[in-house]
Amino acid sequence: MPIRLRVLDLVLLPALVLVLAVAAGCVPEQSAIRPTGKPPLSVTVALLVPAESGDARQDALADSLVRSAQLAVGDLGPDARIDLQVYATAADPETAVAAVRAAAEDEADIILGPLFSGVTVAVGKEADRLGLDVLSFSNNTKIAGGNIYVLGVSFENTADRLIAHAANQGISRIAVIAAQNDAGRLASGAVENAAVINGARVVSVATYERSAPGAIGAIDIIRETVTNSAAQAVVLDADTAGALPIFAEMLPEAAPEGEAIAEDVQFIGLTRWDIPRETLRQPGLEGGWFALPDPAIHEQFVRRYRNAHGTRPHPLSGLAYDGIALIGALASTGNPRALTEQGLTQTDGFVGVNGIFRLRTDGTVERRLAIARVHDGDVEIIEPAARTFDGGHGESS
Repeated sequence: MPIRLRVLDLVLLPALVLVLAVAAGCVPEQSAIRPTGKPPLSVTVALLVPAESGDARQDALADSLVRSAQLAVGDLGPDARIDLQVYATAADPETAVAAVRAAAEDEADIILGPLFSGVTVAVGKEADRLGLDVLSFSNNTKIAGGNIYVLGVSFENTADRLIAHAANQGISRIAVIAAQNDAGRLASGAVENAAVINGARVVSVATYERSAPGAIGAIDIIRETVTNSAAQAVVLDADTAGALPIFAEMLPEAAPEGEAIAEDVQFIGLTRWDIPRETLRQPGLEGGWFALPDPAIHEQFVRRYRNAHGTRPHPLSGLAYDGIALIGALASTGNPRALTEQGLTQTDGFVGVNGIFRLRTDGTVERRLAIARVHDGDVEIIEPAARTFDGGHGESS
């Protein structure tokens, strides 16, 4: 039996979507779907979150996703006709499929969520049978396509941003250190594709076992890779929940023959190195690069969420806000075809709390990201996120 979650009272606050667009110096023109002059569409959104799984961390994430979606609905203003219905998936495909069926019975117009890729695939098949599109919080581009769109920041998006920046700095020889799992293979493939696109070259791909002993052993792999490949940059797929803390502590020991490797080789991360921020204090990450959503815009969201709920939002919860912002922007046009592929994939994109983004016809998402450098244990933005989709990756007007 599907589990319906009670939607808490909405926190109605000033319309952030418009504020962010103005602050960004642009308002997407919504070129694919034009306003009709008619009242906004009434849209029922089925939000699928990983609640009721028995895992306290997933329940906390689910709560943060719900609160962020509520905040977005409130920000759309009193004229918005968004009916947000929340369903628990228990992070389980069968439960999630039952939730989709319940959502269809509740006359949902679109599915927002779920989070995990395996659950999303199951949801996508059932939603397709029922004629519904899915805006998943996953970042796995392998599951995108058809009626499934992924909202999460992907390795492909991040790698393209970082490798383009590296190439602009004269760095063309790239080494990749990735875990021996599906995520590691996706990461290394993303870097190889980005290198081709941006005129760089992957000179070495080395892997490590995703475990504490494997991460410790990877330090020797990094040392050998730098020595033998003459790489100018080393791209790491590790995150703070995996090998990154070990790398951060031990990377200074990876310098060949005691040299200062950080002065000769640029370390680049495909994941967020600032979550939690304590990771930044490790000397091995000093000077390293990583990509992140537009911090000026995202921090507005963090402050407002904290003021409303007394705690910081989960790092992934902004995806729920972005999904509602997208749906609300399309519904506001009054165009009955707003929630079709034509509207979802309009080239001008949308403004959310992670910056500007747009969906592609292949179901993947393109996000404009900032480039950060670790400096004195803190984040230093060395290239801002673009705020339009004109031109290149950097800041645009």
